[in-house]
Amino acid sequence: MQLNINGKVHDVDADPDTPLLWVIREWVGLTGTKYGCGIAECGACSVHVDGAVTRSCSMAAGQVGDAKITTIEGLSPDGLSHPVQVAWLQHEVPQCGYCQSGQIMAAAALLHEKPKPTEADVAMTITNICRCGTYQRIKAAIDTAAALSDAVPSTGKA
Repeated sequence: MQLNINGKVHDVDADPDTPLLWVIREWVGLTGTKYGCGIAECGACSVHVDGAVTRSCSMAAGQVGDAKITTIEGLSPDGLSHPVQVAWLQHEVPQCGYCQSGQIMAAAALLHEKPKPTEADVAMTITNICRCGTYQRIKAAIDTAAALSDAVPSTGKA
C-alpha cells in the first residue's frame, strides 16, 4: 500500500490490518509517534489524518486510503517552529517527554480547528494522558500557542 506521510508517499509492504502506529514507526522509521496504551486512551500515538487528530494505535493502516498523514516530524519544517512547539519550549512542558508528541499533535489540531479555544474547548478536546501531570503547563502552552499563531506564518499543516 502507499501512504502519504508528511508530504511524502511511502510504499509499505504491511498487512492492511496493521495499526497505523506500527507502520509509521517500524516500516517508515518515524519514531516520534509513541506507543502508550494500545487502546486509543492515552493519546501518545496521536497523528493527524487529513488534519484531524487520530489515535494511530487503533486505526488500521489499510483504513487510511489517500488521506494525508502528519506526524510530529512533519508538523513544522524544522521540528521547532510550529506555534505549539514554540510554546511547549517556552513553558518547559515536558518532564519525561513520552506523551509530548501526542500532546503537541492534539493541541495543533485543536488550534487549527479553533484558533482561540476556550478553557472548556481545551478540557473537552485535549484528552491525552500525561503521567507526569503537566496539565497546567500544557494549558498555558496552548494559550501561548494561540497567541503566537497570530504572529507566526502558517506552514499549511494542521
